[in-house]
Amino acid sequence: MTPVIAVGVDGSPESRAAARWAADEAARRGLGLRLVHAWLWQPVALPIAQDREEEARRAEAVLHAAADEVAARHPELGIVTEVVSDAPVTALLREAEQAELLALGTRGHGPVLGFLLGSYGQQVIGEAPCPVVSVRAADAEQPDAGQGGGPGDVVVGQYGYPEDSHDVLGFAFEAAAARGAAVRAVRAWDLPSIYAYSPGSMWISDQDGGLVQYEQAALRRALEPWREKYPEVPVVEHVELGSAGQVLLAAAEGSASLLVVGRRTRKGPVGSRIGSVAHAVLHHARCPVAVVPQS
Repeated sequence: MTPVIAVGVDGSPESRAAARWAADEAARRGLGLRLVHAWLWQPVALPIAQDREEEARRAEAVLHAAADEVAARHPELGIVTEVVSDAPVTALLREAEQAELLALGTRGHGPVLGFLLGSYGQQVIGEAPCPVVSVRAADAEQPDAGQGGGPGDVVVGQYGYPEDSHDVLGFAFEAAAARGAAVRAVRAWDLPSIYAYSPGSMWISDQDGGLVQYEQAALRRALEPWREKYPEVPVVEHVELGSAGQVLLAAAEGSASLLVVGRRTRKGPVGSRIGSVAHAVLHHARCPVAVVPQS
């Protein structure tokens, strides 16, 4: 079975943008495209006319319109469509179990208000076993290029030890290789609080020349295996003092074709959470955002 990128479509401009983005990505990576529309017939106990067959035809029409649009964009692309009889979150999470990647449309309200995820999108991003890319309608109107006319950077957040961001960096390098783009690897750091200070911890950082050099060395160590695997991908290292979300948004502003962040797969007492950094960039980034589960 050919690996696919799955997209949830509902006829909105945002979902059509996600379908276009996913079609472009599938063409780059040599993958198939699967368009799904979740539709569950639920008669209501109200004195209004309901026509099950008419509603089913509308669901099929939504899929056919999206498929026709992306087929015109990529005639060679293998496209499968299906109306899934289930609730949207359940249907999309099931698709995520089989897909290489899941794309969702997200409403955007400009640079100030940013993204409007909605409960469905946030729940899917928080629980999907595969990477999820959130796409605004405006993203489809922007060229996938940087300020110099070439492919825009793939900006990725690196954090902790190398194993902490292994899957996130792997996704970013694969995406950059498919685009012929550079990876801009960003590591944000903060001064240790007085409660975190200890002579031992400061001695460790001093061995690398101080806190800044320690953070730079940590980023280089995390990037080493990916530089070796993707020698053709240019890498820009970016280490900055500040909030991770703000540093990533600034690094991606104006030049990024994709922003990649991670989220923990462990569930909390109230279910899965996407984390504060992912939440910040999903709501305010102007480019598509990929959220990669990291065990």
